[in-house]
Amino acid sequence: MSRVTKIKDGKTLTVRVPWALRKRGGRKLVVTPDGVPFAAPRPRVDNTVVKAIARAYRWKRLLETGSYTSLRDLAAAEKINESYLARVLRLTLLAPDVIEAILDGRVTVELRTLLESSAVGWEEQRHCYLAPS
Repeated sequence: MSRVTKIKDGKTLTVRVPWALRKRGGRKLVVTPDGVPFAAPRPRVDNTVVKAIARAYRWKRLLETGSYTSLRDLAAAEKINESYLARVLRLTLLAPDVIEAILDGRVTVELRTLLESSAVGWEEQRHCYLAPS
């Protein structure tokens, strides 16, 4: 990019800033010559994970209030597989700070990874998901 400016004394000043415009994730991003993005990218929140966490808490509330007496009844009402419902329901056991980090976009984790995780204790979850990389 170049910008030409006329100075009061009649001289011309040309400023050149090398940059490239790249598409990343469907968005345009200005990249400086050393390959570093011009502005720090905003945290990305995985909507699939957010929806799964919200569903898990909704299903937990339905079970706790007695709206449904078993996972089988709830799975039938939601028209989903009982096994999937049970796996998603385990998301309610995530440590509160892990959930907060996921919702804030500070931690990026795939739903499949969360559902397959064997980390049960909150400290173990913090070590898995909040550990510095």
